[in-house]
Amino acid sequence: MSSEIKREKNDSKDEEVAAQEFLWKISLGFTPTAIVKCAIELGIPDILENHGSPMTLVDLSSELKCSQSSLYRIMRFLIHYKVFQETSMGYTQTPISRLLTKNGKHSMVPLVLLESTPIMLAPWHKLSAWVLSNEQDLPFEAAHGNDLWGFAAANPSHSKLFNDAMGCRARADVAAMIEGCPEVFKGLRTLVDVGGGDGTALRLIVEAFPSINGINFDLPHVVSVAPVTVGVKHVGGNMFDHVPKADVVFLMQILHDWADDVCIAILKKCREAISQNTGKVIVVDAIVGREEDYEFKDVGLILDMVMMAHTSKGKERTSKEWAYVFHEAGFTHYTIKHIRATVSVMEVYP
Repeated sequence: MSSEIKREKNDSKDEEVAAQEFLWKISLGFTPTAIVKCAIELGIPDILENHGSPMTLVDLSSELKCSQSSLYRIMRFLIHYKVFQETSMGYTQTPISRLLTKNGKHSMVPLVLLESTPIMLAPWHKLSAWVLSNEQDLPFEAAHGNDLWGFAAANPSHSKLFNDAMGCRARADVAAMIEGCPEVFKGLRTLVDVGGGDGTALRLIVEAFPSINGINFDLPHVVSVAPVTVGVKHVGGNMFDHVPKADVVFLMQILHDWADDVCIAILKKCREAISQNTGKVIVVDAIVGREEDYEFKDVGLILDMVMMAHTSKGKERTSKEWAYVFHEAGFTHYTIKHIRATVSVMEVYP
């Protein structure tokens, strides 16, 4: 056998082994999510954070009052994934685990807990049926008998978890906006956050730019439990009926929940709410297929699949698809600013 043929056979075998490894990871891909959720529920990140110094297996198991053997295996797994680290002195935090402390400033705990609930996992099992039905039998409705918004309205505990998860995402994205493109907020007097949930995003914007008077606009059952915030007025209503008047309309991760025709209808309502001479709409959403490399490139594609499973024909859009909905809604031009987040900032003008 020639060396060239042997090399080809070895290359083929390497590709097969790599394919097997990939499919093993895909088949058991829920495992990291489940173990991170387990660590949150056990309170391990908070225990290590509050302890302030490395903890041995004996100390940590004693604090948790649990088996050392099972805890060791869980920590070994999470150390491999760099969620925690182990030193000669014991277990310590990492940048990842600090995001898993329940009351941390930048905690992502609600997002992990939301996406790992049986409620949010069930629609994934309906996805192939949705494709074969030519997108008629929406996965979330097929699983729960209602769309995500109707289900949340009828289930306050899920609504709270959903809003908490969106709030933790908003904290990260608004911080990236304030750092990366603060000019989009300068000089504004009034800003209405359409679909603003519990008002987290707007609170952070108003704190950074106190001259802004904020209106947090969402469904009545959402704003009725939103916390009181200085500089923010909570207003209940439906964005399909009207949008409160303001200098600027702010849409953070709202349009990706809807099909193009619905986005166009929402944007038309937003256009009616602003001055045709000086107003603008700020759309904060992912852009699929950004040319330059950035940290969250894969997340946009993952979120597009999430939209398929959880929303009424929502999707993450390319820049060309965004241009289409903006134009069809009657806007003349827009700019795009990229920030260090899963989203980009689009300023859209009448």
